Amino acid sequence: MSLNNDQPSYYADSANASPGYPPLSGEQQADICIIGAGYTGLSAALHLAQKGYSVTLLEGETVGWGASGRNGGQVCPGHNMGHAELIKKVGRNAADALWRSSLDSVQLVKDLIDEHQISCDLKQGVMHVSAKPGHVAEMRESVEYKHKVLNYDKIRFVPDSEVQAMLGTDNYFAGEYWEEGVHLHPLNYALGLASAATKAGVVIHEHSRVTGYTTGKAAEVCTDSGRVKARYILLACNGYLGKLEPRVAGKIMPINNFIIATEPLSEELCRRINRDDVAVADSRFVINYFKLSGDNRLLWGGGENYSSRFPQDIPAFVRPCMLQYYPELKDVKIDYGWGGTLAITLNRMPHFDRIDENLFVAQGYSGHGVALATLGGKLMAEAISGSVEKFDMFTKVPTPTFPGGTLLRWPGLVTGMLYYSLRDRFF
Repeated sequence: MSLNNDQPSYYADSANASPGYPPLSGEQQADICIIGAGYTGLSAALHLAQKGYSVTLLEGETVGWGASGRNGGQVCPGHNMGHAELIKKVGRNAADALWRSSLDSVQLVKDLIDEHQISCDLKQGVMHVSAKPGHVAEMRESVEYKHKVLNYDKIRFVPDSEVQAMLGTDNYFAGEYWEEGVHLHPLNYALGLASAATKAGVVIHEHSRVTGYTTGKAAEVCTDSGRVKARYILLACNGYLGKLEPRVAGKIMPINNFIIATEPLSEELCRRINRDDVAVADSRFVINYFKLSGDNRLLWGGGENYSSRFPQDIPAFVRPCMLQYYPELKDVKIDYGWGGTLAITLNRMPHFDRIDENLFVAQGYSGHGVALATLGGKLMAEAISGSVEKFDMFTKVPTPTFPGGTLLRWPGLVTGMLYYSLRDRFF
């Protein structure tokens, strides 16, 4: 688990005002205690409070401090595991339901932003592009599958010439354009959820790192300065779970991903490299992703590592990824470079589980966290209130434990990632 998230980020420096929330002190009682104030925990807290439950939310740092306040801000339908593969795992009906859940997750984010008037630079359009000519056929087949099998027409195949006109480079090829996809300022979205949750009655405590808990009839969550007695406990820690719950720690692998932000660009340059102001992600295994900020900075995500430490010079680590596609930006100043820790699963599907009668977990969003974590929080709230169907739909997707559990998952993953990194480079 990486805790060296202390680099100044563009998101933190452009964050909306937050009131701040006091550390937990003494003993409290609540219907539900949630651990982690990222999208999962904030969404769960908000939806539970709206159902009339008393909720205490504990965060070891500050609201949105982890990957929820550091990511690429892309909100797009779909899962990392394709629909056809899901059919093999869980059957057609369940695969269809999981596909619909991904559509629901995107709509949920939009609805929450609208309902609670969250100011987060919300913009329309997400483009997935082929990083190599050999990826184009698969991209075309992906769009055709969604049209014909899923009867989904809010996606279109974009040929090479149009992609290159949209993005001002001949280094990308054909793509798929998700017209219902959106992108946003991720930290301001998290802060908006926190504000909505507190207005609904949720009690949030920052700088209240959980040291342990007990489940059962006398469930209790402890920090160094207090404890919360609750009927239910929700784990919403994702890449920051650490050793808190060994029974599910081996289901995820924390990895670090990095982003840079340029100085504000001219309107002419912005339109040349991103004509339609969409969010972009490419088809590499270790993907590049980018978008323009509300003040015309290019935010570029690229590169990752699998250790407990971030690179000493994140701009130097990420900048070559950007220049590979936009060499004309070589003289543009990089104002920010930062990283965040997310959690992936072996099959890249989210891991939802009910570990004990009154202990739930949702984690392992594997890069789809803005939408699916928001949905995960809502589904945990529904499960607690007695509507378990949609939560159980995710629990039925097998989530393998990493070989060797938490002890050996790191060297195994690094070996696999190095193989795919070589494929990105040479094939």
